[in-house]
Amino acid sequence: MQINAEKTKLMTNNTNGFSTDIRVNGEKLDCVNRLTYMGAIIADEGSKPDILARIAQATAALAKLKTIWNDRNIALSSKIRLMRSLVMSIFLYACESWTLTADTERRIQTTEMRGLRKLLGITCRSRPHLKRRGAKQNSASHWAPRRPLDHSKKTQTEMVRAHNKIFSQDNPAGHSAKRAKKRQTEKEMEGQHPGMDGHDTGRRHEED
Repeated sequence: MQINAEKTKLMTNNTNGFSTDIRVNGEKLDCVNRLTYMGAIIADEGSKPDILARIAQATAALAKLKTIWNDRNIALSSKIRLMRSLVMSIFLYACESWTLTADTERRIQTTEMRGLRKLLGITCRSRPHLKRRGAKQNSASHWAPRRPLDHSKKTQTEMVRAHNKIFSQDNPAGHSAKRAKKRQTEKEMEGQHPGMDGHDTGRRHEED
């Protein structure tokens, strides 16, 4: 077996004070804390460097396919298959050897959700439209995650006001028609019960 001493690196684990002086043909091998083996990064810090590198590569692959994600003529099922084969395969390469922590798991989920939002054309600012889109397209509603809502009364009130404002902007004609119909109904109710305002009752007393 022939070994290239310049390209060969040495990485040790739990040497317990033993010497790491290894030579090939009289040339000492470099001892490193991180190396790349078959595309996977092996480091003393654990799996985090490899996960971060995979996230960067998957993000770059996702950006190259921007024209496909924005094409409305391509079916959603086709886009999902393309993402699994062209993006997720890069992202999850050698994931069997990963040691996950709370931070790395959160980064993985964030990257996955970012890709799915890009696939559906949903941005973080279009959150008020998620419920309306999910009602029309039940098949795609589960791809749009929602952050846990703050159960305070103030937050819920602000959400209701924002939703009503968006609805009135999207459908001003329908909103005005509803208000006009409500006013007409109130006038009809007043005409059917004239005694409610007190004028008709006083007139009856005068006639008696």
